[in-house]
Amino acid sequence: MSDEELAKDLGLLSALTIGIGTMIGAGIFVLPGTAVERAGPFAILTFVIGGVIAIFTALSASELGTAMPKSGGAYFYVNRALGPLFGSVTGWANWFGLAFASAFYMYGMGEYINTFAGLGTLAVGPVTFQPAQIIGFFGALFFIGVNYMGAKETGGLQIIIVGLLVGILSVFSVVGLLNADPGAVTQTSGTFGEILPVTAIVFVSYLGFVQITSVAEEIKDPGRNLPIAVIGSVVIVTVIYALFLLVLLAAVPNELVSGNDTAVVDASELLFGQYEILGFSLASFGYVMLLIGGLLATASSANASILSSSRINFAMGREKIVTPALNEIHPRFSTPYRSIALTGALILLFLLAGNLELLATAGSVLHLIVYGLLNLALIVMREAEPAGYEPDFEVPLYPIVPIIGAVFSFALIVYIEPAVIIFCIGFVAFAALWYFFYARQRVETSGVLSSWVLERPEEMPDFAVSAAEVAAPDAAGSYDVMVPVANPRTEDELIALGATLAKQNDGTVHAVHIVSVPDQTSLESVSDKLDSIDPETDTLMQGAREMAAEYDVDLETHTVVSHRPFDEIFDSARRLSADSVVMGWSERSPWTSGRTSGALESLTTTLPCDFLVFKDRGLDFSRVLLPTAGGPDSDLSAEAAKALRDVHGSEVSILHIVDEATDRAKGMSFIGDWADDHGLGDAELLVEATDDVEGAIERAAAEHSLLLMGATREGLLSRLFSDSLVFDVVDDVDCSVLLSERPGKRSLRERLFGGSTEKRSAIESEEAAEDQPAEADD
Repeated sequence: MSDEELAKDLGLLSALTIGIGTMIGAGIFVLPGTAVERAGPFAILTFVIGGVIAIFTALSASELGTAMPKSGGAYFYVNRALGPLFGSVTGWANWFGLAFASAFYMYGMGEYINTFAGLGTLAVGPVTFQPAQIIGFFGALFFIGVNYMGAKETGGLQIIIVGLLVGILSVFSVVGLLNADPGAVTQTSGTFGEILPVTAIVFVSYLGFVQITSVAEEIKDPGRNLPIAVIGSVVIVTVIYALFLLVLLAAVPNELVSGNDTAVVDASELLFGQYEILGFSLASFGYVMLLIGGLLATASSANASILSSSRINFAMGREKIVTPALNEIHPRFSTPYRSIALTGALILLFLLAGNLELLATAGSVLHLIVYGLLNLALIVMREAEPAGYEPDFEVPLYPIVPIIGAVFSFALIVYIEPAVIIFCIGFVAFAALWYFFYARQRVETSGVLSSWVLERPEEMPDFAVSAAEVAAPDAAGSYDVMVPVANPRTEDELIALGATLAKQNDGTVHAVHIVSVPDQTSLESVSDKLDSIDPETDTLMQGAREMAAEYDVDLETHTVVSHRPFDEIFDSARRLSADSVVMGWSERSPWTSGRTSGALESLTTTLPCDFLVFKDRGLDFSRVLLPTAGGPDSDLSAEAAKALRDVHGSEVSILHIVDEATDRAKGMSFIGDWADDHGLGDAELLVEATDDVEGAIERAAAEHSLLLMGATREGLLSRLFSDSLVFDVVDDVDCSVLLSERPGKRSLRERLFGGSTEKRSAIESEEAAEDQPAEADD
């Protein structure tokens, strides 16, 4: 499985056009006819109410987006705040809602093309398909293919398309205003009671703004640009919709609009037909202009929705709500092809099975569920105040805004057709069952709400505690091994070690290739040029896959572009929630030589997980030596030794060194108990009485193929810039060496200059009791 990191290459204008381009689609080019037919002059109000409801949710989405700029948008926020049960509902609803919306957009595009093509219905057995469905089907195939194969510079193309759309609508509005009769608006027949039901239908026109947050991980300066893009896109589109509907109703006969799916094209032909240039009527110009506008709008919306759906799948796979295999990156096109193909199949199915109103209402109601939960997620994050929740933008008038956003979103669902409501209730039930029967056993993290409730059971009602316990993830927690890979010559050894640990713990290997670029080079400028900058990337990843396949363990590959490759190892370990990191030793690495201040800072704070550093002198697992005097780092070496024994059949020897004044029998008793406690009771036990610890290890290592060494009690500065037992042994022995260090509670001073009061007192107590030192290993 491949999990490419997302470069921050979207500016404010690109982010705005994602929202505007998704919203200005079939909603305004197809739905005015339906809205006018049912609501008459109140059709304008239906679009305004939809925009107002969207703005409340846009404010909540902006705060959550600046606090957690992650791929997945609304799904990620709900999953993080309300937990994976609601995350499952949100993810599925957002995904299928986008598929319904995309099918609606392509159906609308089919209506526009058919006004020119004039095709008839197509009967396949007992089923009859409308011309718009047939045209939309092939149009959908085209855009699915474009997304599957990947298109360069789509962001720039989107800006051009949105600019053309706004221009076309502006020209139409100006001509319409010149011919407007305000009194004609009130003469339209319609019912006040239809306002909210029609609002529920046309709400599909406002699905684009939250999709901006689904690419928040790629937006430059998200603290500033994300709120402007999300809120600004809603405001801009609401104003455009209201003015456009006002002009449409005031400038053309109502019967031309009511119930007409291509009303804007016919209206444009009529309006422009009143003008001539050089004796030629502009009717055809107006007709073609709005026809092109409709095609651009529906195509832009469909394309943006397919793109956003793949981001949601990316986030759901990352959290294991669905299989991470959906995120597999195509080796040639570099796109999440499985996700796009599955989404495309859903779009085609919905397109052939539904009609315009059904597709619009299904897309609307599923997104209203998402928006309601998103507002509740904001309330939870504000009230629980989890660590790290520090938004750059805060919702004004809290909690009024998210409460109104949630109430309005859920309330609008009531006005949807009963059949669609029943379908969506069934869909929510499916998402909940999916969580309990599939995802609950795989998801590893619970939401903020569940943790907040379970931390104060005495203060919470019994039903709330019981619900939190029932909904909590049931996964034991997967074991994740991160392996930074950089050199094809040494990659196999590192992946083999990582795969050994993963196989022992039924875990996953994450092969991370960090591509280093100079500070003068912007990261976004190289995101699509990795092949030329680092031609070994594909070779490394393919080699990692082949090695992981030999061990029959799961592998995920990640490519990260960074200015700070060493620090990125620690950042990636934290981001992946790795249990251990297996990395290679290099004479040029910061482990063994002078280093930058950033790298020093990384190692002088608490390690994010277990670290194992491999000094390669040939990979041979046959005979393993483990010197120990007790301590957490030798515990980690013991776990590695046990994995090597169980996976490779390695013969393990445990060496314990006592000084010449200590009874060897006491040393043998200690090492025997230690081996039993660590599952190594079958290991060969070696005790040597000497004051030359380094020499004893070197002599024993001469008979072994791999030396496992834990970190010393000395601080990092002592180990890096002065003589160190560990470093001397690494240099002097002939076999390969695997160094291990386990995270410990040390202050900055203790990590820099050595020692830990808690550790030292415990070791000294043991030494006093057993009259033996603990020199070789902490």
